[in-house]
Amino acid sequence: MQSNSETRSWWRGAVIYQIYPRSFQDSHGDGIGDLPGITRRLEYVARLGVDAIWISPFFKSPMKDFGYDVADYRDVDPIFGTLADFDALLARAHQLGLKVMIDQVLSHTSDQHAWFQESRLSRDNPKSDWYVWAEAKSDGTPPNNWLSVFGGSAWQWDSRRRQYYLHSFLTSQPDLNFHCPAVQDALLGEVRFWCEKGVNGFRFDACNHQVHDALLRDNPPALADDGPVSTVRADNPYAMQRHLFDKSQPENLRFLERLRPLLDEFGAASIGEVGDENAPPLMALYTAEGQRLHMAYSFALLTANGSAEHIRREVERLELEIGQTGGWGCWALSNHDVPRIASRWAPAKAETLLALLLSLRGSVCLYQGEELGLPEADVPFELLQDPYGKAFWPEFKGRDGCRTPMPWQRDAVQGGFSSAAPWLPMSAAHLPLAVDVQEADATSTLHATRVLLAWRRQHPALRGGAMRFLPAPNGVLHFERSTATDRLELVFNLSDEAVTIEPFGLIPAWGWAWVSTAESIS
Repeated sequence: MQSNSETRSWWRGAVIYQIYPRSFQDSHGDGIGDLPGITRRLEYVARLGVDAIWISPFFKSPMKDFGYDVADYRDVDPIFGTLADFDALLARAHQLGLKVMIDQVLSHTSDQHAWFQESRLSRDNPKSDWYVWAEAKSDGTPPNNWLSVFGGSAWQWDSRRRQYYLHSFLTSQPDLNFHCPAVQDALLGEVRFWCEKGVNGFRFDACNHQVHDALLRDNPPALADDGPVSTVRADNPYAMQRHLFDKSQPENLRFLERLRPLLDEFGAASIGEVGDENAPPLMALYTAEGQRLHMAYSFALLTANGSAEHIRREVERLELEIGQTGGWGCWALSNHDVPRIASRWAPAKAETLLALLLSLRGSVCLYQGEELGLPEADVPFELLQDPYGKAFWPEFKGRDGCRTPMPWQRDAVQGGFSSAAPWLPMSAAHLPLAVDVQEADATSTLHATRVLLAWRRQHPALRGGAMRFLPAPNGVLHFERSTATDRLELVFNLSDEAVTIEPFGLIPAWGWAWVSTAESIS
């Protein structure tokens, strides 16, 4: 029997399956996935062998950013169902042994949220300082040079207050003012609401955007010798600044220290999305053991660079930093914001990439469809939904290509996702990879995923052991995972040529192997 401390530390080394609810399963026949649809498919998820699910936002929202613009933290948007539907989902997940984590967007709300509607009424109402308001410069221009992640100024003029408000993302997503104690209190109340419902954890979106520089100082320009300074595309002006003052402020640590006791009260785990130009030190601070968040979500492997050298460098950087704070990382190769890994790094090498992901030290997030080896879908401009993609088309097609519906049945209407035309088109390229096709094929990526997840569960070294890189030629990752009683040596050839690595022998291009060396442990 597990001890209480072991039960509460389930997140350490866990595999968390991310569900994008709009695209998982439609039960209402409106072309949009929903909570009852998720409940219907939970047995499939449980059979994979994951520990938990993370559900992207399903709260009431005008859907300008598809749920990441929250209008009511305590209610389900009607397109997804009701609070009763969520309760049923939670109960079924727990019956199947799955933990449930939900997305919480605390750094900003929708401009339709009642808090913002009140805040914008005047400069002296009870919520007047709940958002980041600032005077125009004498010439009418914004207060400083801060930029939105989605392009353009991060400031929007409001004619009623005759002031600018800050929005790090869309103009319809005003930033909350974490320098206001009442805001922090209110947000902790929203988290408590879901804790009392019985959720097992939270993924905190854009959590290093929660606090801004109170003096509103300008960001300096990015310098050529800074190297990569942004987590966004180089053709986005956001990448032209060093974001020293609009995010990642030290005061945010104090808020996280208020948040952690609340989470501990309910035994709820937390993942912080930390997107920063120099993320590892910040991730280490945000997850300092027992003080702030439990895990930090890494962007380092969500890039176009899939070389062995890049992976080793980023893993070692994070290991060095969190080793000093007792922190914990969480790795992902795909999510709802980036092109799918099967297209981004190595088409048709899904098993090797998944084995690599499951071998890294830390927890793991697995994005829906990754277990099928789905490639990025091609969504034509006329069917595009993502405002980010519309703004940067055609150089950047947005995030819709990784958000298309799950293919459940190759020959069913809309791949078994819905009886109606879905909000994004069902990809014809995905239908041959549908769940029913792969269930019938013992050599499929889906079967390989189940085997690999079982393999990870069987080895304490993979879930929580130390990690040490070993010498390897270019294009190859060679490392050891170990505990006092379990030791594995692994090799991943991420090059286009076969290589010979002892003690494994010949490793084909984009192949991998492992051996247990537990017998050598004294």
